[in-house]
Amino acid sequence: MSAAVTGRARAAKAAAGGAATARVLATLAALRWSFGTAAARQRRVLLRRVLRARLGSVASIERLHECLLAARTYPDDPATLTLAERALAAFARRADVRALHARLADSGIAGADIRFAFFAPTARRLAARWPERLELDWTAFDEPGALEDWLPQLAHDAEVPGLDEYDYGLRGWLARLKPAGEADGAFVARQLSARLADDAVFERVHDGLGLPYRLRGDGGTPSGRKPARGAAAQSEGPTPSRTLARWPVRAIQFQHGPFAGRPDLAAAAAPRSIRTLSPRDGERALALATDAMVTRSRDLDVFAWGDVRDVRHVDCGDGLSFLMIGALPERRLLLESVYGFLTLKNGVPIGYVLTSALYRSAEIAFNVFDTFRGAEAGPVYGKVVGMIRALFGTETFTIYPYQLGDHNDEAIESGAWWFYQKLGFRPRARAARTLMQRELARMQRTPGYRSGAAVLRILARTNLYWSPGPDRDDVIGELPLASAGLAVTAMIMQRFGGDRALAAARCEREARKLLGVRSSTSWSAGERLAWRRWAPLVTLLPGVSRWSAAQRTATVGIIRAKGGGREDAFARAFDAHPRLGAALASLVRATRT
Repeated sequence: MSAAVTGRARAAKAAAGGAATARVLATLAALRWSFGTAAARQRRVLLRRVLRARLGSVASIERLHECLLAARTYPDDPATLTLAERALAAFARRADVRALHARLADSGIAGADIRFAFFAPTARRLAARWPERLELDWTAFDEPGALEDWLPQLAHDAEVPGLDEYDYGLRGWLARLKPAGEADGAFVARQLSARLADDAVFERVHDGLGLPYRLRGDGGTPSGRKPARGAAAQSEGPTPSRTLARWPVRAIQFQHGPFAGRPDLAAAAAPRSIRTLSPRDGERALALATDAMVTRSRDLDVFAWGDVRDVRHVDCGDGLSFLMIGALPERRLLLESVYGFLTLKNGVPIGYVLTSALYRSAEIAFNVFDTFRGAEAGPVYGKVVGMIRALFGTETFTIYPYQLGDHNDEAIESGAWWFYQKLGFRPRARAARTLMQRELARMQRTPGYRSGAAVLRILARTNLYWSPGPDRDDVIGELPLASAGLAVTAMIMQRFGGDRALAAARCEREARKLLGVRSSTSWSAGERLAWRRWAPLVTLLPGVSRWSAAQRTATVGIIRAKGGGREDAFARAFDAHPRLGAALASLVRATRT
């Protein structure tokens, strides 16, 4: 037989094998959210078969990875769990994964590169954890000249004459300035942070430069040498991945049957337990939340600026839990209390929740990661509602337009508006209610009808609300809370001619007199910061001088709580002070926009 014939035979055999593997992967993907004894047995048989095959494309590797991750997160039984865990632990060492390593960038698969313009605190955290691997992504650098202007700030003053005289280019100079063994991206993030001691300034400068990063997934150093003196510490281990991201759990919840149906939000149960984490475990939680975001080309302020002292583990049962993360006092909003929640199923990150709470109301941004869409979004959302009610005493929940699809194509494609409507959320705007009723009537007349993208975009222009009781208008989404800032701006211009230093000093004195504060020497730095921020607002609140001594003392405690150890204490204390809430509501409603 000729070599040509033999080659064609081998090619035909390989093609047949590839087609068979593709069919197995397609079956596994279709089976992903089916459970029961027969489904479990079939899943294991198919997984073992495809795990023995060498996959020839990025798409097939990613499909196998997602099927394994789903099986690990929602295992049928101990045998499926063990199979998935072992396969995921070894995934980066697969020959096909190594062969296609470069093309797997941004997949979140273990060992793959991650490319993203990370927020300033995230870049700083990554630089500290992986100083040898955080590089500037020169292929994505649109405006390198902006960073080149900052070179003198990254160097010692005595180096500046050389910078002024010799043109080695930005990349060449960074190679000369950075310590041996430290990647250029880590050097830039570290030096900018060191030079700009004020985190707010560091953030503005760093993010304004639009620095594109590449976090290398391999374990080597650029030079093959250990970092020299002055460089950051050695890399701490494998870079972030969706493959291996876990929070330790005591027991695994197995999935034996279909997911629960649509929840009754009014009956949503409180969490089983809420446990405060130590600062050490809080740091581990922040690291996991960061990893979950960067492996999906995302960033979230409250995770990026999280406070290790304000992290809790919330257990909601059925293998579902949340890592509740609060922001550093200097990163908190003036009014609402903001928390981020990393959603975990059997210890695996499956999504995140962002909440802003005040006035016994809360805005919720709810996200399920791509891998887990089509699973139990409704039941998880029910657990979220029960959790937020228990934590903040929330009575009204608000969904803002972006979550519904306003300038958010992902939400339009997923039909997010109808997801919330079926849970009981309703628009208050008359035009949106009329359009909703028209669409519902059409669905009833025409089975299978679904609202088109154009209709969804119209519906998504206004907020949705849900409350188990009567509607209130003093809630997030109805109260123009941002107008508090406008009121302060107008006051500073009218009383102080725009002199903000004078305004700050005078307002602090006036607020102390109004609320009876004699000394703040025993306050924490966060409490003093909250007082400085609130002082102008205190002077504007109507009727404060007529409040009782107890009401004024309580207001001082509320302001201190805004800068205290747990920001949710502020929201609860604020909501327990009706005169303060009424005064703020009156102020923002009266302020002209």
